[in-house]
Amino acid sequence: MTPAQRPRQRPYSIERDVLEREVVIEAFRSGGPGGQHRNVTDSAVRLRHLPSGVRVTAADSRSQARNKDTAFARLIERLRALNRVRKPRVPTKVTKSAVERRIQTKKRHQTVKRRRGPVEPDQS
Repeated sequence: MTPAQRPRQRPYSIERDVLEREVVIEAFRSGGPGGQHRNVTDSAVRLRHLPSGVRVTAADSRSQARNKDTAFARLIERLRALNRVRKPRVPTKVTKSAVERRIQTKKRHQTVKRRRGPVEPDQS
């Protein structure tokens, strides 16, 4: 079952100690610039939050501990966005004057189009 199909439970906890129990932590070798140290150590961190299905990676630093802190901060930010409850949209009604203005515009447009017809020959 993909995260999109999974029924959403709300709200997801954003406390670090709770998240550490709900998360699968993977360390891997990060690519990109950084020299020999970065190419030989598994310093990049990927976090998978199982309840929500959110995945976050951090490979900014050569330190795995610093990357782990960065990844948790990013995960908390994403979960806060998922926890946000949007206000329901209240449909609005079109005012009477707006309806009248629209009808007047249509009538003006109608007369302009009617005048575009073929020119009639003079009846002299």
